[in-house]
Amino acid sequence: MNSLPSRVFETAVNELAKLPGIGRKTAMRMALHLLKSRREDAEAFGMSIIRMHNEIRYCIECGNISDEELCTICNSPKRDKSMVCVVEDIRDVIAIENTGQFSGVYHVLGGIISPMEGIGPNDLHIQGLIEKVESGVVAEIILALPTTIEGDTTNFYIYKKLHASAIHVTTIARGISVGDELEHADEVTLGRSIVNRTLYENTIRKKNQ
Repeated sequence: MNSLPSRVFETAVNELAKLPGIGRKTAMRMALHLLKSRREDAEAFGMSIIRMHNEIRYCIECGNISDEELCTICNSPKRDKSMVCVVEDIRDVIAIENTGQFSGVYHVLGGIISPMEGIGPNDLHIQGLIEKVESGVVAEIILALPTTIEGDTTNFYIYKKLHASAIHVTTIARGISVGDELEHADEVTLGRSIVNRTLYENTIRKKNQ
């Protein structure tokens, strides 16, 4: 790999290339764009990243990103607190919110069970979900995890943990292709998958038939 004429510029390119989906050529174009931009614009860009790291908090109720102790979703009186949508990470909250089809609240696990990556149930925010159910406020848990082996494993683990409770445990309809992540689904398909959700135990029966 040829080095660039400026070590400072090369450092900037290398840092930008660490972003997901950004190759070295794209990182170089981005760095050149920032170099040619006005100083105040470049400084505003840099400060926005620093502020994000220093000031963004995680909602104490659901784990979503927030500027306050409670995120705007959990803090809204218009949201149905009895309906909790369980997602892998914050990207899924954003994807589902963009559909405009869900009026409940969320619970962000912070990942999914993946033995290959050394991620077990204790590494996820599953206990907090169980405590929500035990509080008596929740009537339905919607499992909206990726349609992958890891996602299915996590769904089944949560279902078994909540099976003794009197709540409904549902899962999004399979409008999402197997192996897909929620953030990559179009809004119409994802919205329909939320609206047409089914009881999770029914999906187990189908797999065992």
